[in-house]
Amino acid sequence: MIIPAALRTIELELAAVAGLKAFINADFVKAVETIALSKGRLVVSGVGKSAVIAQKIVATLNSTGTPAIFMHAADAIHGDLGMVQDSDIILLISKSGDSPEIKVLIPFLKNFGNTLIGMVGNMESFLAKHSHIILNTTVAQEACPNNLAPTSSTTAQLVMGDALAVCLMELKGFNTDDFAKYHPGGALGKKLYLRVETIALQNAQPKVLPTAGIREVIVEMTEKRLGATAVVDEQNNIQGIITDGDLRRMLEHNSNFNELKAKDIMSLHPKKIEASELAVDALEEMRKQNISQLLVETNGLYYGIIHLHDLVREGII
Repeated sequence: MIIPAALRTIELELAAVAGLKAFINADFVKAVETIALSKGRLVVSGVGKSAVIAQKIVATLNSTGTPAIFMHAADAIHGDLGMVQDSDIILLISKSGDSPEIKVLIPFLKNFGNTLIGMVGNMESFLAKHSHIILNTTVAQEACPNNLAPTSSTTAQLVMGDALAVCLMELKGFNTDDFAKYHPGGALGKKLYLRVETIALQNAQPKVLPTAGIREVIVEMTEKRLGATAVVDEQNNIQGIITDGDLRRMLEHNSNFNELKAKDIMSLHPKKIEASELAVDALEEMRKQNISQLLVETNGLYYGIIHLHDLVREGII
């Protein structure tokens, strides 16, 4: 009983979303272009479950470069209409388009002279007949077994809102750098702005000369605690890297290592990354090479080390 009901819900909502393809029409294009050219904000409103969807659409628009605010339809007629400015566009969301709050609100909005976009599931409704632009979100059936609780209809509204936001992003040329400005917090933000140099600066910078003895190499690696050390020349150019693995292999193959130097056991052509690269790019390189650290360089000179543990600590992984 449970699994069939769940599958039925998914199938009905999939059908509702697929049905939206027929409604991506000239009105949809006009809505996108009107919002993109607006000098004001997009005021998104609704009541009941549609109000919840309106809040999510507002959040998506704001985070993708389209200024938007939420106004509850019921609160609007009790003072919140004061937030609407002359240059704003109104997006009013309703399945029926005939809710009492909607029918009371629309004449006031029309009197203000703002462009009214109706996202509505009933093309014969009061909202559909009084909107300047219509985004049709009609669904054949709610996923609710009684065909009453907003389920398929709210999913359709949500997807239509996402389509609106994505089209506005592309029209405005909103890119990952712009996205990073609006998402500075959390793991998502760090993936977009955190650079290798910021992490490398927090670490020690283990390095030895090619002529350094094995004891000096071990001491440097032990003190700096990064599991590796760069081997550099007098000008700080990277010559190689010595890792814990290199030390183990040295011990396995040499009974007397007192005469060995760093240059004798270092790995040539170490994997490197520019300090200006994003930390997420360092992670991708580590995964591709199946290694746990990268040497960091800037202008061809040694800058430090970035370790897999650093990326875990920063929440990149």
